[in-house]
Amino acid sequence: MTTDAAACTAVDERGPCAAPAEPGAPLRLCTMHLLAAHEWVTSSHGATDVLPGACLACGSRVGVRYPSGWVCAICEWRLGDVPDAELPPPRVDVVYYVRWRERVKIGTSSNPRRRLATIPHDEVLAFERGGRALEQRRHAEFAASRWPGREWFRFDEPLVRHVAELAAGGEDPWNRYDRWRSEELARRS
Repeated sequence: MTTDAAACTAVDERGPCAAPAEPGAPLRLCTMHLLAAHEWVTSSHGATDVLPGACLACGSRVGVRYPSGWVCAICEWRLGDVPDAELPPPRVDVVYYVRWRERVKIGTSSNPRRRLATIPHDEVLAFERGGRALEQRRHAEFAASRWPGREWFRFDEPLVRHVAELAAGGEDPWNRYDRWRSEELARRS
């Protein structure tokens, strides 16, 4: 919705604003009042921007700037907080779903980057937080679609639905994994 170029409709302690409204703005406000509204919104909701430096927890360069400081837009680690170098990296077990051609592998790893580097795949479909017990439950759940004796499954309707539920919201699986690692790191700090 855009407004016609007319007078700004803002009213402040000095009374109605007489400045012309910004052409094409979604609200009939002048530039000064649009900027004031923007500042007010970003003071509580933040503004997404490029981080001044890479996130120390996940390496992302995208952050959210608040008046109190920056947080990573991917893992929500506070910029400036330094992970304790004496602690081992956080362990986050995941069940992964990777597609290769018409098949999907359901496996588990505490280091999916290293594990998936060794597996032929076309696409990382989703991660689900959990270890061997969850992986075994998923293997049993989708047993009717399993290639005999393997961790590979036909990508049929029940598995498609499950992966879609895991991927709901469109978040990149790697961003979700990085956020889980950052959360674990934050719990220890």
